[in-house]
Amino acid sequence: MTWRFLHRWLGLVAGSVALVLGISGVILASYATIDAWRSVPAAADLPISTLAERVARTVKGAEQIRRLPSGDVVVYSFDGGQARTARIDPLDGRVLGSYQPPALSRWVKNLHRTFLLGDAGRVLGASVALAMLLLSTSGLVLMARRMGGWRRLAGRVRGSTLQRVHVVTGRVAVGVLALTSVTALYMSAATFSLVPVESSDDPDVTSQAATAGDLPAIELPLLQTLRVRDLRKLSFPSASDPQDTWEVATNQGSGWIDRHTGKTLAWANAAPAQRIYDWVLLLHTGDGAWVWALVLAAMGASIPLFWATGLLLWRQARRQTPKIRDNSALRGAEVLLFVASESGSTWGFAEALHRAFVQAGQRVHTGGLERFQAGSARQIFVLAATYGDGQAPAHAARALERIAAQPASAAPVTVLGFGDRQFGAFCAFAEALDKQLRVQGWGETLPLERIHQQSAQQFARWGETLAKALRQPLRIDYVPRVPPTTTLTLVSRQDFAGGAGQPAAILRFAWPRQGTLAWLSGRALPHFAAGDLVGIVAPDVSVPRYYSLASSWRDGFLEICVRKLPEGVCSVFLHALKPGDTVQVFIKANPGFTLERSHAPVLLIGAGTGVAPLAGFIRGNRKRHPMHLFFGSRDPAKDFYFGHEIERWLDAGQLASLRTAFSRTPEGGGYVQDALRRDAKRIQELAAQGAIVRVCGSRPMAQGVVDALNDILGAVKLSVQQLKAGGRYAEDVF
Repeated sequence: MTWRFLHRWLGLVAGSVALVLGISGVILASYATIDAWRSVPAAADLPISTLAERVARTVKGAEQIRRLPSGDVVVYSFDGGQARTARIDPLDGRVLGSYQPPALSRWVKNLHRTFLLGDAGRVLGASVALAMLLLSTSGLVLMARRMGGWRRLAGRVRGSTLQRVHVVTGRVAVGVLALTSVTALYMSAATFSLVPVESSDDPDVTSQAATAGDLPAIELPLLQTLRVRDLRKLSFPSASDPQDTWEVATNQGSGWIDRHTGKTLAWANAAPAQRIYDWVLLLHTGDGAWVWALVLAAMGASIPLFWATGLLLWRQARRQTPKIRDNSALRGAEVLLFVASESGSTWGFAEALHRAFVQAGQRVHTGGLERFQAGSARQIFVLAATYGDGQAPAHAARALERIAAQPASAAPVTVLGFGDRQFGAFCAFAEALDKQLRVQGWGETLPLERIHQQSAQQFARWGETLAKALRQPLRIDYVPRVPPTTTLTLVSRQDFAGGAGQPAAILRFAWPRQGTLAWLSGRALPHFAAGDLVGIVAPDVSVPRYYSLASSWRDGFLEICVRKLPEGVCSVFLHALKPGDTVQVFIKANPGFTLERSHAPVLLIGAGTGVAPLAGFIRGNRKRHPMHLFFGSRDPAKDFYFGHEIERWLDAGQLASLRTAFSRTPEGGGYVQDALRRDAKRIQELAAQGAIVRVCGSRPMAQGVVDALNDILGAVKLSVQQLKAGGRYAEDVF
């Protein structure tokens, strides 16, 4: 059983019950805070003897005084055959009004403690507490894995918006779940007498025979030394029983006092078990510490969001896992496809490959990588996604061990990896699989290929290469699931001649009006940041094309920079747009590339239309943090995209410096990596200051930048790989 399996099913099975406990716990913690704010506490040094004297004077038939966790003092009395409970002002003993906990508070407390089921509910509550302890433990382990280790547990969260919200709320929820689970288990154990709480029975003490009247409370020595701040309860001696005693219970212990002489008949210190229970109760409820109660309420409020996002992620994974049709038995299949997928998206690629082989007349079996074996297959393919810091998806956690235990067969095994280049361990699990297979002696039809961000285009090119290698027609028709789209209207465009005869345009779309119906249907455009991606669905095209955003939602518009490619269906469509025309779009988060708020300097490196997201970063730099742009293109007269805006941002201080390189003009300075080398000393200084680096452009350009920076940073014992490992370097390449 894996941690993820345990976490998922505990969350689904016990999560709804825990949700009830979480919400009711928030309500009770809120009541504890409100009660503390409304209380009329006693002075810190007020003796219990003085309080008792004031109560005896103002409350007829007083039988017991209790100090509530909120600080309020409550008196229980019996007058004229009627039991009464009243709050009093400790300053003078004045009755402030009758005392009765709110009916809702009592109902919620009963719901929280017993689910309104009595002892059976207490057993259920203890079981849920144990499940929540396991849930929080498994969640903590999975969070550490996802973040890249325990040291990075509090670091930057990457992934989709839903994933980020789940992890961020999980950081809070895991703490409150663990704390409340442990304390709830302890209190349940105390309820069923599995752990001791109170000391042995009360001592057998009685007052001496009456030779005189009762001493007033103000004259009792023990009560004179004890303070109201430590009081739990004080029981008055019964008027009808001359041998009855005063009994006082405090945080330090309990005492019994002769009513006639004032002598302390017995004293019992509070047992360690009682002190432990008191602390457990305080930590669990917040009663008596309103600041902590407020913290508990705030932390507990994260649980519903944590549970809801976890449920949505589970449903999302279920939807993304297709049902494979025409799935032959493993033993008789000619082609085997094994899948390792954390979120379920990799199964869509496997389904397309499966369908292509079936259409080619092959018997195909597709299954999880945890069932890897050769059977009698002629070809074997492994489609493996990487999770967290280079780990296997949960269901394939032991796949490497399974492969290592099997001898190689004649069937070649081809590995296709899926991941995100912004993560330091990009496709690391696929690489580990491929390495293990080669060590075992398995052959391959194609070398390991790595698919970035589930790119349909990359997958299609890989399919074409595979068909050539197999020397057979193979129609791989992968259609990604397109999320609901929003209609955007073009409001303006800037056209450029562009380099290499390919014109480009900066297209600005208006922020749409979005009503409640759009939000409920999921078609509302979510908040986005510069550097996120916009998916554009051209008419009669099923596969969206992605463009980096040069604006954020705060700018009030959506802007992209598009080069027109001769065979680019979407780019041709976009270049034909006129102001007033509309497009269908959706947002895809690109959290590994977008910039978080930081006081560290930022080094922006881009070429051609790759400057678009970098321009968006500068546009959003309203607080004027130090940003330095290195921009490369062919000819400033043709492809200096965002040139006028960049000059304006320089003047406004949103951009600290600009270095350019134009490769097709005399004295233009070559390529952007040449500009980096010319400014090596300043780059070293920025790196020493903790600079964050963002690179956007073509893949060859990005590799040239990596080579240049490695040469530059080597002098100060740094490298691009070290920057990536520290979350300071990210690329958006095409």
